Amino acid sequence: MYITITPQQTKGNFSQSVADYVAYLEKENESLSLSEQEHFFNQYGDKITAEQVISEIDGNTKKLSKHEPKFYAITVSPSKAELRQLKDHSKDLKAYTRELMKAYAQSFHREIHGRAPNVDDIKYFAKVEHQRFFKGTDREVRENQPMASKILEHQHQGRRIARGEEAGNLEQIKERISELEQSAPHQLDGKRIVQGMPKPGHQTHVHLIVSRRDASNSVSLSPGSKYRASEVMLHGKMVKRGFDRDQFFTQAEKVFDAKFEYQRNFVEYYPSRKLMVQNPKLYYSTILGLPTNEKTLALKLLGKSGVHLPQIPTNKVQLALKTIKALKRGVDVAIKSGSIGI
Repeated sequence: MYITITPQQTKGNFSQSVADYVAYLEKENESLSLSEQEHFFNQYGDKITAEQVISEIDGNTKKLSKHEPKFYAITVSPSKAELRQLKDHSKDLKAYTRELMKAYAQSFHREIHGRAPNVDDIKYFAKVEHQRFFKGTDREVRENQPMASKILEHQHQGRRIARGEEAGNLEQIKERISELEQSAPHQLDGKRIVQGMPKPGHQTHVHLIVSRRDASNSVSLSPGSKYRASEVMLHGKMVKRGFDRDQFFTQAEKVFDAKFEYQRNFVEYYPSRKLMVQNPKLYYSTILGLPTNEKTLALKLLGKSGVHLPQIPTNKVQLALKTIKALKRGVDVAIKSGSIGI
């Protein structure tokens, strides 16, 4: 499971309204028939219009300054293995999102009207999407880049020849470009994979727009709070405040696993991702200490995510620092591209 939480952009010429982001999320519907289109939903309603989303999010910003985010964008991206566990991607992910937002509310350490927050305090709208596109950070795009650079050089040369600025054979340039296109290491339907190309297979994910203010428009609930799960002295006693991201990400996996009976591997757990960052030696030692079947699957999942796997030692004693560093670099890139489900 790969989850990101991003605040609304408030600097420069970005709009104060959620309208542009809503329009972006509506684009996938443009190429679909009415029966295929996905609509916005929230905890209790389906088929919510874009106009209602804009009206309710923009109207729920009491006491927020121009420079504060009015909403947060949350993206929930199940891995391919997790998607295979679902019977109906759209229906199941809507049900999962509603359970997930209960965990989101419970991850805030503050009181609302004298009690702990619950899901009814969260004003949010969500939308299921079924397409994803290759990004510049994806392994396929990165490994195709040397060919892309050469192709671009030949294209520039061809334009100079066409303008009479340089002597040369345009047909030979075109043939060379064609050869380079075909020799790119990563192809899809006979074409070189480039940034912006739709990804194949199941790519269903969920976008959420979550208001910075609670549903009563009286309390600020920021998942980006600098007081993340910290303790402060209030009225003579220590109390927790802020948003506990570790709790939220961990619960997101637990909710999914319980709801869909998913058997999660070690490398798919959020705490494992943290361990990889904080103590890579222990992370890879733990992988090598897993039962054979689990270890094999763990290494397979890492390989599929785009991690370059050097020769893996067969026991903990042989675990070399060079191997650890090589694997860590690969996992770091895979996490940033969103291609690894941890």
